[in-house]
Amino acid sequence: MITEKVLLNTIEAVKEFVDIVSRYDVDMELVSGRYVIDAKSIMGIFSIDLSSPIALCIHENREEAEEILGRLKKFIV
Repeated sequence: MITEKVLLNTIEAVKEFVDIVSRYDVDMELVSGRYVIDAKSIMGIFSIDLSSPIALCIHENREEAEEILGRLKKFIV
């Protein structure tokens, strides 16, 4: 499992993020405090505090997650 911090502080950023992660058949979650949200759920993402970075957990090994992380580069902090 790979964990990176991402910042999704605008509506446009959330839409683009969900568009990218939805293309992959990989389990991904966003973790904010005690809340765990499906990273592909736009409604779920809007239910958490987006004012600070949140943890993205990708359930793949580093080699297989490299393509996903490359596409998400602009959101990683």
